[in-house]
Amino acid sequence: MPSEPTAKVVDLPSRGKNPGGKAAASDTIIDIRNLSLTFQTADAPVFALSNIDLQVRAGEFVSLIGPSGCGKTTLMRIVADLEQPTEGSVTVNGVSPREARLKRSYGYIFQAAALYPWRNVLRNVELPHEIMGVAKEEREAKARRYLELVGLKGFEKKYPWQLSGGMQQRVSIARALSFDPQLLLMDEPFGALDEITRDRMNEELLQIWEKTRKTVIFVTHSIDEAVLLSTKIVVMSARPGRIIEVIDSTLPAKRTLDTRETPAALDLAHRVRLGLKAGHSYD
Repeated sequence: MPSEPTAKVVDLPSRGKNPGGKAAASDTIIDIRNLSLTFQTADAPVFALSNIDLQVRAGEFVSLIGPSGCGKTTLMRIVADLEQPTEGSVTVNGVSPREARLKRSYGYIFQAAALYPWRNVLRNVELPHEIMGVAKEEREAKARRYLELVGLKGFEKKYPWQLSGGMQQRVSIARALSFDPQLLLMDEPFGALDEITRDRMNEELLQIWEKTRKTVIFVTHSIDEAVLLSTKIVVMSARPGRIIEVIDSTLPAKRTLDTRETPAALDLAHRVRLGLKAGHSYD
């Protein structure tokens, strides 16, 4: 199995002059107001989300964390126009999720890498541009650029089965970045990886985020992961999913895996745990 490049310590982008996380109208990428979703089933309705209000600013890295079944992925799917809310409103870059999807305003990264096994790495990354009808020379140049960004230069002709799980996810990230979306939606992309690879991917993702300055929405079940990666942590309750607390990160710009053991990180993790505990007993 090919070895993965060593992750580097990175300097995260500043959150600017608004450390409290209050979204200004001019730089709000996602605006969710009074959103609820109920699924109608044969026996009884399923109340998935209730009264969600959330604003995400340009350049933020926002993690959604909560118990299984609380609606984290469902909320992300609404932003991506893959589910429709029962009540409330959502805008992405000032337009509806459908318009944002048609404008290709976001890249979506799934829990599994979702690569075609018969296409090599380069051709997997080229796929969105191929579907869009982009000329071969241009789409290949873009694919090579983003494979280099995620540390996979030299692996263009490899096939997914020749790569480790972490490298496959890096291909998936390169594919999502290849058409330069303003927003990345990441649905627990490292959940299936072993702990060592997951740690490495966390550092790799911080490096990619520092270089691209994309707005990121990240679903996770890991408190440590949320604390390390995020500028903002959204703690959700058990179903129906509600936002219990929105926690702004107090961590310094420069972060490594060791940052998780600092007093500031431990305090953040404690606050997240308290929020999750409160969410389980939500009345």
